[in-house]
Amino acid sequence: STEDFDRLGALLASRPTEETLPVARAFAHFLNLANIAEQHHRVRRRRDYEREAGADPQPGSCDEVFGRMIAGGLDPGRLHETVTSLSIELVITAHPTEVVRRTLLQKYKRIADLLAALDHSDATPAEREEAVDALRREITAAWETDEVRHDRPTPLDEVKGGLVVFEQTLWEALPRYFRVIDQALRKHCGRPLPAGAVPIRFGSWIGGDRDGNPSVTPDVTGSASLLSRWVAADLYLGEIEALRSELSMSSGSEELRRLAGDAREPYRAVLKDVHARLTSTRTTIEAALGSADGWRRWKSPFADTNDLLAPLLACHRSLHDTGNAMIAEGRLLDLIRRVQTFGLTLVRLDVRQDAARHTALLGAITRELGEGDYAEWDEGRRQEFLLRELRSRRPLIPRDVRFEDDEHDVLGTFRAVAAIDRESLGAYVITMASQPSDVLAVALLQKEAGVGEPLRIVPLFETIADLRGAGQSMKRLLEIDWYREETGGRQEVMIGYSDSAKDSGRFAAAWELYKAQEEIVAAVSGAGVELTLFHGRGGSVGRGGGPTYLAIGSQPPGSVDGRLRVTVQGEMIQAEFGLAGIALRTLEIYTTATLDATLAPPSPPRPEWRRTIEGMAEAAARAYRSLVYEHPRFVEYFRKGTPEVELGELNIGSRPARRGGAKSGVESLRAIPWQFAWTQNRLLLPSWLGTGEAIAAAGEETQRMMMAEWPFFRSTIELTEMVLAKAEAKIAAYYDRVLVPPDLQPIGESLRERLLRTSELVRRVTGHERLLESNRVLRRSIDVRNPYVDPINLVQAEILRRYRQRPDPTLRDAFVITVNGIAAGMRNTG
Repeated sequence: STEDFDRLGALLASRPTEETLPVARAFAHFLNLANIAEQHHRVRRRRDYEREAGADPQPGSCDEVFGRMIAGGLDPGRLHETVTSLSIELVITAHPTEVVRRTLLQKYKRIADLLAALDHSDATPAEREEAVDALRREITAAWETDEVRHDRPTPLDEVKGGLVVFEQTLWEALPRYFRVIDQALRKHCGRPLPAGAVPIRFGSWIGGDRDGNPSVTPDVTGSASLLSRWVAADLYLGEIEALRSELSMSSGSEELRRLAGDAREPYRAVLKDVHARLTSTRTTIEAALGSADGWRRWKSPFADTNDLLAPLLACHRSLHDTGNAMIAEGRLLDLIRRVQTFGLTLVRLDVRQDAARHTALLGAITRELGEGDYAEWDEGRRQEFLLRELRSRRPLIPRDVRFEDDEHDVLGTFRAVAAIDRESLGAYVITMASQPSDVLAVALLQKEAGVGEPLRIVPLFETIADLRGAGQSMKRLLEIDWYREETGGRQEVMIGYSDSAKDSGRFAAAWELYKAQEEIVAAVSGAGVELTLFHGRGGSVGRGGGPTYLAIGSQPPGSVDGRLRVTVQGEMIQAEFGLAGIALRTLEIYTTATLDATLAPPSPPRPEWRRTIEGMAEAAARAYRSLVYEHPRFVEYFRKGTPEVELGELNIGSRPARRGGAKSGVESLRAIPWQFAWTQNRLLLPSWLGTGEAIAAAGEETQRMMMAEWPFFRSTIELTEMVLAKAEAKIAAYYDRVLVPPDLQPIGESLRERLLRTSELVRRVTGHERLLESNRVLRRSIDVRNPYVDPINLVQAEILRRYRQRPDPTLRDAFVITVNGIAAGMRNTG
């Protein structure tokens, strides 16, 4: 009750920090353990589906989706062809709201393994007791471990943290994923998954994303590329050693014997050379990492991935030729599929930089050449200069030119791209792209740096203005003959969910993103070029997060078409890949959702629906901006009523919270801390503000029809419903009472009234009496968690009050613990 809540708040406020902190720690640990148990239960549910003979397959599984499509009349040959040609890439990113230390994540993994051991029905009483004792020890060890990072992580720390998930779960989950697809194709199409088909690959931004992060230098990017290769070599070595033990037979094909010479055990002889080169890879990388620029001198013992793959395929063919197909399709096939997916690098590293940084460098170059300032030229003159220089054979940059530090860093990045082994790198992503010249500038700088095989260039459109111009910008870019030829018939375009939502609120941004995708698809396909859309999704709904199947299925028709690239934010890596069973389910969902969106895309919205939602989006943006950007005291209220300022001081990410070192204002604040701060006080403002006004601006009957027949609108409302169910007005009101001066509190009161009004309007559209009543699992999860999150919020508010009066390290560490606990309870946070 409210009375009990207030009494608890008063009690915690009256006690010293050393007494209230254990309360927050206890609830935080409970929530982390609850997350482990919930993930384990999801794995258990999947196993139950697989175990029950004759039962319906799990929704979203390959078995269920393939079977549904065939039953719906799809030709099995077309299904097989589409599945085997899928191209999905999941790109992991670092994330400043991943507050859990790597040490604790490792302990949580061991706890999950022990829960799995307790599920074994054949365990003896002694074995169960031993597992329970081990579980108690791990939980106690986690309790005794310091949750606080006392030093800000470096980008290379973040690289190591991102690679853990490959070592712990994805390495084991990937072969199982391939077998799941193979079995479903055999069952429903009568044909297996062919050799060489790789539906999913992995990329990374960690160590390559320098947008606003001065800590990511060329040396960091070079070292990051080696770290992932070291982990890959280490994992492959374990598999090669196991294969050498297994493939002890003396018979072999003529091809294999030519490779093995006169060896009595030809498989072992061939694999011995592979083992030696992998060992050399690992050893030489360790030596190279001993100095900051050691990556510049390192040379791989393998020419490329095919150099590693070739002897494995030869062994595979030999086993088939000699009647040992059963052996060939076991551990060896699993390794072959890993190599085809992970290559020599596990992940390909993208490089990301702001378009303005390229403009500044080119401005310095043109001034040095006496041609004026590139940064001041209009688009036509920029394109003319860039195309002239791209076609020219002479060097552009004078040898003796002296650059400012920022300009030197940008040029250094391109020279690093030229020096790093090409297989280690993915795309070059341009933040805040808006014009064709932004793309041509990167092409020119790659040429001038001597990049032999240029990285594909990916413009990222993210602000509302840039999204509205994205289609026209791509059309003009692809009308340039030189550039269209350079694409090789393929173009990737990234759309950003974070800054667009910060610009105008989530509802309006969702519609702008939808329209931008339609226009980009029309522009690129009109040029006869194959498009891959790269979705920059975050963990929170306000940054494009939410259930994967729902998100992919609600994209405009034609925007997926068998190809998808999407970021997996740091905070979501553990949630989606933290356990092998969860990782398997996540990979399967990405596959089937992409397949569904390709073969059964939604119909385009009716013209009257477009008119309706256009008016709704305008009302939503107007309501959002009138408060966030136009209210004279909103920023002051935001900085008092949330822990935004204090979050910027914590050691939870290598990137600054603000662009360009700015100190105030929503414009300069990065979208991630903007979302994270509102999640901590449980108001979740960016994810719903403006939606109530949007709903009020349209007819209820029309909206119900849109809910029933238009996946995009349904997903937009359902995700808002989820956010509203997680929001807690009473917690936000408590923060106001404790932290906000009386003259600012009316802003908070108004926001909470709007929250309640928006909840009522959303219930009207969905026809629900209670938020999420049609999703009982999620509704129960929220109901169970909230009572455990509430006390942590009360402690955090009191700690913030004391810290603002007298900052000291003890209170800051206490604050970190509460941040960790609230993040654990809220799950998708930033």
